[in-house]
Amino acid sequence: MTDAHAHKRTLVLLRHARAEPPGETPDVRRPLATRGRADAAAAGVWLARHDLLPDVVICSTARRTRETWHGAAMGMTGSPPEGGSAGPAPMVRYEADAYEAHPEDLLTLVRHVDPAVRTVLLIAHNPGISLFSALLDPERADPDGMRTSDVVVHRPDVDWPELGPGQAPITDRHTARG
Repeated sequence: MTDAHAHKRTLVLLRHARAEPPGETPDVRRPLATRGRADAAAAGVWLARHDLLPDVVICSTARRTRETWHGAAMGMTGSPPEGGSAGPAPMVRYEADAYEAHPEDLLTLVRHVDPAVRTVLLIAHNPGISLFSALLDPERADPDGMRTSDVVVHRPDVDWPELGPGQAPITDRHTARG
């Protein structure tokens, strides 16, 4: 197996951007804060600059993750996520299982991605997304976990259906601030 083959898959983990503090609104419907919207767009700009545009997006159904994806998509392309001049819009799957998810739940979602897909962007919540990152690369994961609008880039060395613990080294990380 050549190195080129080994690095043809990329899994980008993005923790949702900063949300409004909990209050009267049910947690699943909490919107992003103003700063969170700027940070989400900054995450998209960083992904575009590093040639990490996703083919498939797996996004929690919570409002703050949906708004994070919308902001990131705007940052990537300068246009809304319905598609733009930057090329074909990714396939976006809104998954209830990514909300309040255990790392195993997130692993299952990624394992269901078509093996032909090269780049997957997963947008979810703590603690699940930080624990998932640590599951994939226990040695390089940040012991403090992912902060809001943190991006962690994993490069799996197996096809999506075979993905398991310790099989996707972290190659980059970035805290997006707009």
